[in-house]
Amino acid sequence: QAQVVESGGGLVQPGGSLRLSCVASGSMFSWHIMTWYRQTPGNERELVAGITTDGTTYYVDSVKGRFTISRDNSKNTVYLQIDSLKPEDTAVYYCNSATRFGGPLLWGWGQGTQVTVSS
Repeated sequence: QAQVVESGGGLVQPGGSLRLSCVASGSMFSWHIMTWYRQTPGNERELVAGITTDGTTYYVDSVKGRFTISRDNSKNTVYLQIDSLKPEDTAVYYCNSATRFGGPLLWGWGQGTQVTVSS
């Protein structure tokens, strides 16, 4: 089971941008569907984006046009570019591998990276 380390979060003003990174340990990263989730206090983790092994992407409706997921298999890394940030994007963001978008997850959770959008 791979371990993941998320980074890149921070405090940004509405309309700003961030690029989140998730580095996974272990081999065979390129074989895995990768997903980004986010969680706010008192709520369950929400799937926001995913990318398959061949680059097919998925986005929840609320982030379409603003979030872009990508991967670099040579670096065992998946990215989430977040543009036009809104206060409602404030959350802890996590990555994980999944059997399919919205399907069972394969790895444990990392520590996440906090994104705070506030003026």
